[in-house]
Amino acid sequence: MINYDLDKIKAVIFDVDGVLSRQTITLASSGEPLRTVNIKDGYAIQLAQKMGLRIAILTGGTTEAIRKRYEGLGLEDIFMGCAVKIHTYDEFLTKYQLSDEEIIYVGDDIPDYEVMRRCGCPCCPADACSDIKSISRYISSANGGEGVGRDIVEQVLRAKGLWLSSAKAFGW
Repeated sequence: MINYDLDKIKAVIFDVDGVLSRQTITLASSGEPLRTVNIKDGYAIQLAQKMGLRIAILTGGTTEAIRKRYEGLGLEDIFMGCAVKIHTYDEFLTKYQLSDEEIIYVGDDIPDYEVMRRCGCPCCPADACSDIKSISRYISSANGGEGVGRDIVEQVLRAKGLWLSSAKAFGW
């Protein structure tokens, strides 16, 4: 269980590669990376959006497949090509007038480090690098791409009494 007052949480921000997709990427003959996604992550993410929890993507990746996947789940905040993630994180907080304490950030590697040191509740997958694990409040039992998103979002929605709390839960 996440050791944090989850009632405070207003937004969950996810990295993609190694968090919502596996650490390994198949390359198409064109050189474009082909990522995996977890269907249960997708269900939880779209439900969270419908229930009023803001979900954002903050990734260094630039393929349109990322945008299409998460727009299809109802996300408005999809930040791609982020070379220095802390700058985009600050813009996100300003845009929605949020504080660090109201944010869960889920990352797995060094590019996520600065944001994870700042946010209220840093979380990571089981197979995150050791530096990220050392600063995380919660380490999921799931590896990246294998249900980390569902694990974390479900805990937040349950803590807020929003998991299976309305008819919104029973559809996409």
